[in-house]
Amino acid sequence: MKLKAVYRCQECGYAAPKWAGQCSDCSAWNTLVEEAVSVATASGGGRVSGRPLTDFSSEVVALKDAASDRQERIAVGLEELDRMLGGGLVDGQVLLLAGPPGIGKSTLMLQIADRLAAWGRVLYVTGEESPGQVSGRAKRIGACADGIFLLAETNLAKILDAIETKDPKVVVLDSIQTVYHPEWGGSPGTVGQVRECAAELLRAAKKAGRILFVLGHVTKEGSVAGPKVLEHIVDTVLQFDADASRSLRVLRASKNRFGPSSEIGLFEMREEGLVEVGDAASHFVEESDGTGSGRAVTVALEGSRPILTEVQALVSPTRYPLPRRMATGLDLNRVQVLLAALEKHCGVRLENRDVFVNVAGGLRPRDPALDLAVCMAVLSSAEDAPLSPDWVFIGEVGLLGKIGRVSSLEARLREAGRAGFKRAVVPAAALRGLVRGARKTGITAAGAADLAAAAAACLQDAPKEN
Repeated sequence: MKLKAVYRCQECGYAAPKWAGQCSDCSAWNTLVEEAVSVATASGGGRVSGRPLTDFSSEVVALKDAASDRQERIAVGLEELDRMLGGGLVDGQVLLLAGPPGIGKSTLMLQIADRLAAWGRVLYVTGEESPGQVSGRAKRIGACADGIFLLAETNLAKILDAIETKDPKVVVLDSIQTVYHPEWGGSPGTVGQVRECAAELLRAAKKAGRILFVLGHVTKEGSVAGPKVLEHIVDTVLQFDADASRSLRVLRASKNRFGPSSEIGLFEMREEGLVEVGDAASHFVEESDGTGSGRAVTVALEGSRPILTEVQALVSPTRYPLPRRMATGLDLNRVQVLLAALEKHCGVRLENRDVFVNVAGGLRPRDPALDLAVCMAVLSSAEDAPLSPDWVFIGEVGLLGKIGRVSSLEARLREAGRAGFKRAVVPAAALRGLVRGARKTGITAAGAADLAAAAAACLQDAPKEN
């Protein structure tokens, strides 16, 4: 076989004929690593252990004549995970579980393997730990089912041989960055190795209808390490959305071919492993006596699940020529737009004040319905006027200060009513449709067309702090 040297970017996978300090495709610095590429293997003619690579193909048929796959769901037994996946797993499904070190990826996989062992044989392949280490963790969390088999191996050829020998229903690979293709140049974890190993494992899983869990690392920016194609070839991408310093773990489904995407699952790390969290309000909303300013509560929609979310703001005089703007859990650019809208439409002076905004509990919501809560929290802190603790604020704020409609408003209000909130500020345009629904939610909704109206509704009787 003919070999040639290329320099591949470890961030985006771009291949360059010679080394350069900066990748010309993604502009990342010092990411080009030399790889020896086999021309025959790169074109699809490579072999592992003297046998052809696993084939996964079909003949050309008309779409109307193609038989559809029956997607019978296999429930894992963890309600949070089953809901995220759309009811459970599907035969031949390939899942990528990513997260920072120490977040609980291996712990969650052992709990999943323990439950799936009752359905079929599970092969747990570890490339980072010894069988004794995995066994010790499994005994600590009570995951010691008879149908789980361990293999400590990083050679792809030996892993594929073990899969054919044991014929498991479920394969867990921990992690993809430790496995290497014996006929592909480069060290384990490089873009070429990750791409080729993932492709081979995908073919092996799809051909036999096995469920494959692939664990992956993340970069310092929080994205999945390795080539972007790794996320494209799998069916489902699950990623932990919180840091390991918090006991609460937020698992987000950013991609799912067999169910809804953008769903989240909430888990709490304890001595016995990851425990499901059913009541999200107790984790994201702190109890308040109504005396502190800069606090506003809203209901964010993560997938189909409404979650009570607390937004905190601190507005203080600055000692520097340029005031600081910081946001934790929110997009800073979006927060700056909201601050400009507050200055324009509510007459709030922020040019000589620092503004810090935070979403309590470590959640990173992407729902635009948080806009109104952010504005009211900043306004409350700027005016030293506490908001009533039984109010929630739901609405998207535009550049002109108007409060726009949000999706699933009745479900959001119902969630707030269950948590004990009594009143809500919502978009005025959506108030008519809530006349009947408000009775079911147990909460009184007040409509506001713009920021000025929302401020007047919640701050007119608010006491000033001393």
